[in-house]
Amino acid sequence: MKVRIYRPAKTAMQSGKAGVKRWVLEMEPEIGRFIEPIMGWTGSDDTKQQLKLRFETKEEAIAYATKRRFEADVEEPNLPAVKPKSYADNFLK
Repeated sequence: MKVRIYRPAKTAMQSGKAGVKRWVLEMEPEIGRFIEPIMGWTGSDDTKQQLKLRFETKEEAIAYATKRRFEADVEEPNLPAVKPKSYADNFLK
């Protein structure tokens, strides 16, 4: 079974960084989705797709995946480059 290990990005809707410090292990879908004939909704019989496990460190997530013999795809986070600024820099010309 294939799993994806990543650290989620900061949401664009808020300025806070809550929930972006932990690593997430997410199962890749094994069975494709289908369109339900009566209502036209998208459905799936794969319930593992809904499972998301959170870990404090990347090493814990990788250890969990290797212990259960999952094929892990680790995605490193893209961290923004933050330039240090001071309040006085706002008034420079």
